[in-house]
This record gives sequence, C-alpha cells and structure tokens, in this order.
Amino acid sequence: MAEFAHGLVIGKFYPLHAGHSHLIRSALRACDRVTVEVLGASVESIPLARREAWLREEHPTACVVAALDDAPVDFESETAWDEHTALIASLLDAPVDAVFSSDSYGEELAARLGATWVQVDAGRTRNPVSGTAIRADLAGHWHELAPAVRASLAARVVVLGAESTGSTTLADALAEALGTVWVPEYGREYSGVREGGLTAAWRSDEFDLVVDRQLGLETSALRTAPKPVVVCDTDVLATAIWHERYLGAPAPRILERAAAHRPALYVLTGDEIPFVQDGMRDGEHLRHDMQDRFREVLAAQPVPWLEVRGSVAERVAQALPAIEAALAEAHAFAAPLEGRPHAEQVALQAAAAPVHASPQATRSAG
Repeated sequence: MAEFAHGLVIGKFYPLHAGHSHLIRSALRACDRVTVEVLGASVESIPLARREAWLREEHPTACVVAALDDAPVDFESETAWDEHTALIASLLDAPVDAVFSSDSYGEELAARLGATWVQVDAGRTRNPVSGTAIRADLAGHWHELAPAVRASLAARVVVLGAESTGSTTLADALAEALGTVWVPEYGREYSGVREGGLTAAWRSDEFDLVVDRQLGLETSALRTAPKPVVVCDTDVLATAIWHERYLGAPAPRILERAAAHRPALYVLTGDEIPFVQDGMRDGEHLRHDMQDRFREVLAAQPVPWLEVRGSVAERVAQALPAIEAALAEAHAFAAPLEGRPHAEQVALQAAAAPVHASPQATRSAG
C-alpha cells in the first residue's frame, strides 16, 4: 500500500529535465495517484501546451494539469502566497496529502494545503541540474533532457538547392562539422521505387507522402540527436518547390505545412559547379532556372538564408558562422517570471490580467 493517497508536484518545467523526472517518479512511487501542475507565465518562451505534452509523454501515469500563473513570486509576501496557493488548489480535483519538492518552498505550500512535505534530493546533489542552467547552456546539458524535450528544442538547419548542386554532400559535411546527425532526402529514395520511376508523371498526392515521410525522419533525428541541432537535406518548403516544378503549380496545402514547420536557417547550395548525371536526375536544362526559383522563394519567407559556393570546405566555412548565429537565436529563452525584478513582475501581471482574467487549465488523467 502506498504511503500517501494523493501527491502533488508543481513546477514550471522550463524545460522539463532529469531532476524534474526524478522528483515525479519519487512521488509516483510513494502515492496512489499524483497530480503534476505545470505553472508557466505569459512572458516565458516555451508554450505551456508544449511543456504539458512533454510531461504527458514522459510520465503517462501522472495527472497533468497546466495553467498560466502570472502572479509575482515573493516568498516573503503573504499576499503572493495566498494568490499562488489559491490557483494551485483550484487546479486539484481532490485534496492532496503530500507535496513533493526539492526546494524549501514545498514546506510552506504543504502547510497551506494541509499536507505533508516530502523533500526529494535536497540540495540537488543526486541531480545537480536546473532549468536556469539548461537555459544558459542548452548544449552543455543536452544529456539531461528526455527525447520529447530534445525534439522540441533542437534547431534544424536545412540544406537545399537545384539538382546536382551538392546539397547532400554539404549536409553530410555540416553535420560532421557540428558533431550531429543529418537527415537524408526521402524524395530521392521514393523516386527510385515509385511506380514508373522517373519517367512516369507525378501526382500531387505523392508529394504529401514525401512530406509525411520526411517529417518522420526529421522527428526521429531530433529525438536522438547528440547536439541541439540537426542538419536536413531538404524540407517541406523544398518539396513544395519540386511540386511546382513537376506539376506546374504550387500546392497551397504543402506551403501551409512549410509555414508551420520553419527551420532556424536555410543554406542554398550554389549552381556554379558542373552538373553530374547519376541516373536519378532529369533537370539539367532547368537547373539554373530552378536555382533562381529557390532564391526567389527563400527571399520571400521569414527564415534567414544564405547561398554558399565553392568547394565543400569553402561552403562549410561560409555556412558555419550563419549557423552559429541562427542557433544562438533559436536557443535563446525568455527570462522566467521569477527571474525578473519584482516591479517588472507586477507590471507584467497587470498587462496579462485582461487576457487571462479567467485562468484556463487543461488536464490529463493518468
């Protein structure tokens, strides 16, 4: 029989890391049921729904509840304690008899909820990691993150270009330089196995299949990448351009998927190198026109991009500074609410109040 009937764990999970998971698993072992409350603030840059999804995947037997909490954090303020405790209590579907935390705030919260405080890993000696440390150095703490978290936080660098411009070679070389993995072009594989091969007319729905399979390959790579970056040899936007090339018109549905799945950076491979026929290419006569179309499409969308030319080594050298800048921006986190001056917290709460007058919570029962 479990020691407690209903346990509670609260946190921002900004982002979810190994220390959080140890705390939740400790609660699950000690309780018949556990509620995990995700309390994020409006000013933080990881959406609340994403954090909630991480917890649901990593801890499917917990009851996960999420809500925005824009109240200022002040452990010396009775008013602040009352405000936070009221929200925490409102998210519970039944009273709790145990509050689990590593930090000392758990003692006061437990007393206010009429529960026992269970401190787990005091001083964080077993799991010396924190959200603050991860936000400051994502790459240095990458091993502390679960696959779902990695998939959300890893940045994608996409290499694309017209036929025989060296995109695959460059994707491989960039991945090696960055110490990570690269995702091959599924469309090339599919071209070799589709009915009729390269000579049969393309159907529009085939491009949807290519997009689905390409995204599947990306997701797998993002979840297992050794660094918070993955290099992709093409993406959804490139597939939309190829749809236009083979069917004569763009596919709005694929362009919509591309807009919802933007990378951190595009690297366009130059068309100054000789065309090499490898048995899978049919567009030598269109190569320069296609290259112009890639430039036009990239210039019209919001993701930064650059065109690289020369040898493989020269192209890598041209791309790396842009990749470093893109990764710095992609891996920048907004300061959490409690990390800001108290006056700023109060002002932010006032600004958010009209939007969040009635806090909304979502719940998943394990």
